[in-house]
Amino acid sequence: MKRIHLPKLVLLLCVLLSSCGSGEDDDCLKTITIPQFYLVNNQSYSYDITQEVPCDFPDPETSQEIEPPILENFSFTVQSFNFTPDTGNNTSRLQFAIELNNPNDFPVEGIPIFNLLIDEVNITGNYSADASSPCNSLAANSSCTLIYDKESSLDLGVINSIEFVNLQYYLTQ
Repeated sequence: MKRIHLPKLVLLLCVLLSSCGSGEDDDCLKTITIPQFYLVNNQSYSYDITQEVPCDFPDPETSQEIEPPILENFSFTVQSFNFTPDTGNNTSRLQFAIELNNPNDFPVEGIPIFNLLIDEVNITGNYSADASSPCNSLAANSSCTLIYDKESSLDLGVINSIEFVNLQYYLTQ
């Protein structure tokens, strides 16, 4: 029987171990962004998400339409809501102040979506663009008061009544 010297044995083991794959490619992961959007009154809002996938996973090429993601545990308090059908200046006036509450342990960005009854017709929309305080972001465990005050010309049409129905907070990030 032939004896193998220790240095030759160590060299042989090193060669064998280095020729085996390390398996790192099998564990390779990358983070991709999946483009998504949702529609509210024919206006599009993006809501992209990130996901960790294997490195050989193809990148998404098209956006997917989704249902609007709604902030869980959201609440609100109507501090005031007033509609004046005729101010005497050929305008109507809608004013409101609503406190939006995020009781979650994380900050959010989004849009408050109102459900109003306008002359007995149910209308859903975003009033943040014309609000002096739009509340498009809510810090963790905090609140924001959305303040809206706008006059509209009666030449555009006469509205007899506006009633507040409900409010939801749709996430944008």
